[in-house]
Amino acid sequence: MSREMFKGNEAMAEAAIRAGLQAYFGYPITPQTELLEWMAKRMPELGRAFVQAESELGAINMVYGAACTGTRVMSSSSSPGVSLMMEGLSYIAGTEVPAVLIDVMRGGPGLGNIQPSQGDYNQIVHGGGHGDYHPIVLAPSSVQESIDFTIQAFDLAEKYRSIVVVLSDGTIGQMMEPAEMPPMRPVVPPGSVPSAEWATTGTPGRPRRFLSSIYLNPVDEEVQNLRLLHRWQDITAREIRYKGYFLDDCDYLVVGFGTAGRIALSAVRSARAEGIRVGLLRPVTLAPFPSDLITELAAHMQGILVVEMNSGQMLDDVRLAVAGKAPVEFYGRLGGVVPFPDEIVNEIHRMAKGPLSTTGHPRDRWLKRFAAAVQPTIYSAN
Repeated sequence: MSREMFKGNEAMAEAAIRAGLQAYFGYPITPQTELLEWMAKRMPELGRAFVQAESELGAINMVYGAACTGTRVMSSSSSPGVSLMMEGLSYIAGTEVPAVLIDVMRGGPGLGNIQPSQGDYNQIVHGGGHGDYHPIVLAPSSVQESIDFTIQAFDLAEKYRSIVVVLSDGTIGQMMEPAEMPPMRPVVPPGSVPSAEWATTGTPGRPRRFLSSIYLNPVDEEVQNLRLLHRWQDITAREIRYKGYFLDDCDYLVVGFGTAGRIALSAVRSARAEGIRVGLLRPVTLAPFPSDLITELAAHMQGILVVEMNSGQMLDDVRLAVAGKAPVEFYGRLGGVVPFPDEIVNEIHRMAKGPLSTTGHPRDRWLKRFAAAVQPTIYSAN
């Protein structure tokens, strides 16, 4: 296979098509609209279903209906659009049908802006709608990973009858990079996969199949919740993925995902060139999260720096995994501002000089240092 230049959004769309996507339902919202536009052209050309719904609510419920038939189906959106999909995502999870969602994050809260952000971490990793369930969440940091993870998302969704979210952002969605696209997979007729014996295909002459997310008897609902929880334990045991850099000899550790993790790698390389023994852990699966690995690494670290394009959402998961074994620091940029590598190098220098505080929340220490330098007129209750 040869490498070609692809824009991130278009690469994810084409990857989904080559993974055997049969139906796409979506609604335009920047900075992911090119994904929908690519689908609008390519899916009809291939005789597959494309529908621009009347809203994100309509789109996710169309995904729900198609997923119940065993159709390989997906949607895509960006932060406020994904918020509108939360109820439908919970129905999909409660019904135990596979579906893929791509979230190209933008600045917020509210309508915010169309610049890249990582503010959806809590919504996707710890949210995803009401009730007790967990989506699998994959976080790419390049166009090639966007292709690879989109394809993997469909396989994981069908393997576990789960929602899989590819959590991208405006940087990755809009950037262009050389990447390899896999060959086209054959499209499998809905419900014909042996593992899809649950699918409601309307085939006559077999026992009736019924799919629902409603369990009016609380005991039945508890059993359903326990089944989902046992499945999540299985996913956690089998599917944790991450990329590690310079972990064998590091005294300091940087943790970042997606675009922040990619930028942090440049900073880590620069710091190591100066003689600072620092490594990088970039979680690929944000859910399930590589907590055990972080716990193991923390026992040998003099300090851990979490870098995010938000106010510290993954930070809380890292702190929980560290369990007080090492000092934890934080550096974030908000509202669609993307950090420069030099900013992270400065934080690595500060961490390496020490001593590092082990009291209070790292978010509070970061905010005290950072906010005044960025905007002296930040609102004060005084």
